[in-house]
Amino acid sequence: MNITLSADAKLIEKSRQIAKKRGTSLNQLVRDYLTQVVDEKTSASAADEFEHLVRESSGRSASGYRFNREESHERR
Repeated sequence: MNITLSADAKLIEKSRQIAKKRGTSLNQLVRDYLTQVVDEKTSASAADEFEHLVRESSGRSASGYRFNREESHERR
């Protein structure tokens, strides 16, 4: 999908220089940035979900559960 962005000419020129130093295009630089933003949001969502689960958990194992040291060290 193609999109059109508008930005200050100086910002575009500096961005092109950075892209050139990295051996890439301005388009790729923008794509990489957008991917990073989405990945950070996904990671933040996973962290939020983990925190929610921790807060909602009673902190106790299921009834009848017995810890088994050998099973915990078993490699699969």
